Amino acid sequence: MKKGSIWVVDDDTIYQTIVEKIIEKSDSFTTIDSFNNGNLAINSLKISIEENKILPDIILLDINMPLMNGWEFMNELSLIKSQLNKKIAIYIVSSSIAKEDKEKSKTYSNILGYLSKPVVMTDLLMISSLN
Repeated sequence: MKKGSIWVVDDDTIYQTIVEKIIEKSDSFTTIDSFNNGNLAINSLKISIEENKILPDIILLDINMPLMNGWEFMNELSLIKSQLNKKIAIYIVSSSIAKEDKEKSKTYSNILGYLSKPVVMTDLLMISSLN
């Protein structure tokens, strides 16, 4: 059964395409949106709030991106958190193996997990079953 909306926030367009195909194949989500950086994603969230549009249920968030990285996105999200009409589950998806990044991800209540790239079908099925 398909559930809600998922956003992919990652600057690698090839990776975005691959993840979108895996998400489609999982048949777990009704909508998939992709953004090349955190700035585009946070602006889209703000517009969705203003226009009372459906917010994503899940965001797959890369850490290292131009314009606004994943941590900056999380900081901006905390500023508009009170305006959200639901909790958005966020999963960091990164090629970073730095222990500091994994530890930092635990300091954000919205971040429910840290996944290594590339995301695979079992990751998506686990995420969709938890949310």
